[in-house]
Amino acid sequence: MKIGSIGYNHSHDRSFVMDRPAGPGAWLFLLVKSTALFELDGVRQNVAANSCVLISPNTPCMYTALDDNYTDDWFYFSEEVGDMDHFAKLGLPINQIVHLGAVEELSQIMHILTYEHYSADAFHEEIEQRYLDILFMKIGRLIADKKHLCTRAFAKKNDSFTHIRSRIYTQPDLVGSVDELAAEAGMSRSGFQHMYKKMFGVSVIADVITSRVERAKRLLTSTTLTVDEIAARCGYSGSYTFIRQFKQRCGKTPTAYRKGL
Repeated sequence: MKIGSIGYNHSHDRSFVMDRPAGPGAWLFLLVKSTALFELDGVRQNVAANSCVLISPNTPCMYTALDDNYTDDWFYFSEEVGDMDHFAKLGLPINQIVHLGAVEELSQIMHILTYEHYSADAFHEEIEQRYLDILFMKIGRLIADKKHLCTRAFAKKNDSFTHIRSRIYTQPDLVGSVDELAAEAGMSRSGFQHMYKKMFGVSVIADVITSRVERAKRLLTSTTLTVDEIAARCGYSGSYTFIRQFKQRCGKTPTAYRKGL
């Protein structure tokens, strides 16, 4: 790739709007250092500070300040053979805004790139190319690190959900409310319920009822405990809800099930 023009730490007030309905005309890299409003290929989104994006030449784009100012580092560049394969190898998405977090080091590289691009010093083109490679490798590393952290977080969450489901089926009498289970997983009630069903294909409430009814069936056929006692051992606070849910699942009352009717 070859840089055409470049800018470092350009800042604009809230009236700033860059609108390219036919696309930027060349490849455009933006290191967005303030909150901003972007529209890429017709999709509008708020962008957090410390994000970046690679915009292809013909992708309609618009960006502007979201708060009091808009600040970025940027450069236009022409594509050369192998560039797209290189981006793919580094895991750099095209026309997709990526939040990077800390970008001070990247911005320092952009500062050096800007100096070398407009410099007449010896080897400035070679130095510019080396720093350009470093910039994209650093971004690729940041993206990979974020994905790794997300994978680790998901694995930890998966272990938590697996433990909760195991407890639901082995100790239904000790399982708390959905709110308590969500708190145990460190999630909101709605988020927990959505994730549970996504992971196991069944709602957490349905799983709790299934585990309680299955235990009740075993106790009804293997013990002489009363219906009230079985309800308590299955996690019910009273026999009314137990009898109702049991009949809904089994088609008969606990007493009829025990008698084999």
